[in-house]
Amino acid sequence: MSEAIHQGDVTISVTDEVATIEFFHPLSNSLPGKVLAKLAQTITDAGNNEAVKVILLQSSGDRAFCAGASFDELSSIEDLETGKVFFSGFANVINAMRKCPKFIIGRVQGKAVGGGVGLASSVDYCFATKHAAVKLSELAVGIGPFVVGPAVERKLGLSGMSELAINATEWRSAQWAETCGLYNHTFETAEEMDAAIAALIGRLKKSNPEAMQMLKKVFWQGTENWDNLLAERAAMSGKLVLSDFTKNAIAAFKKK
Repeated sequence: MSEAIHQGDVTISVTDEVATIEFFHPLSNSLPGKVLAKLAQTITDAGNNEAVKVILLQSSGDRAFCAGASFDELSSIEDLETGKVFFSGFANVINAMRKCPKFIIGRVQGKAVGGGVGLASSVDYCFATKHAAVKLSELAVGIGPFVVGPAVERKLGLSGMSELAINATEWRSAQWAETCGLYNHTFETAEEMDAAIAALIGRLKKSNPEAMQMLKKVFWQGTENWDNLLAERAAMSGKLVLSDFTKNAIAAFKKK
């Protein structure tokens, strides 16, 4: 395994007006800082590519969609600025999706934790399988879902977001996530999900790009302050990750 693959990576392929962006990490598609930075830039580039009409965001493998933050990186943070920079990585990805002028379709094939729930919340239309349970585990390791919170609340409402944020050790099923509005459709198998994704993308490719861009702005109306809001949230998480409580909680979590 090459060093790049071992550390995770992001790839993009553009075929027939569709940009497929895929992220990968050997630890259940967790997201270290370098992968987050590349993911944000890749989404921005795809949004600016005139050859692209629709973006599909997915992760590799068939078990975990995204395990959230890299615990190795979290446990290595020793100062406030490093902590803020790390959590800003998630903020940058969410803001890249928010600002992207193209519709982003999400493909969630398996479990989503923490930042993974944030990604699923930030796409414009989300498909999932019945295996795509969700959990916001941040409070259980002494932090809190501060950066992803606005995106999750935007999709699930305050009630759904607080359910996940407070009951931080419990999984919620894909059906729960669909009922609450995170997923638009859930499927028994990945094959059924992929067929539905292909059908929707086929229809979107025939749609007016200007109309889709205007619709996207309408959907994200009221989030214009998120550059500052998510930066403030990143600083909150960056401060908490330095506490002895959080360092001990992360160390205990890594031993499980």
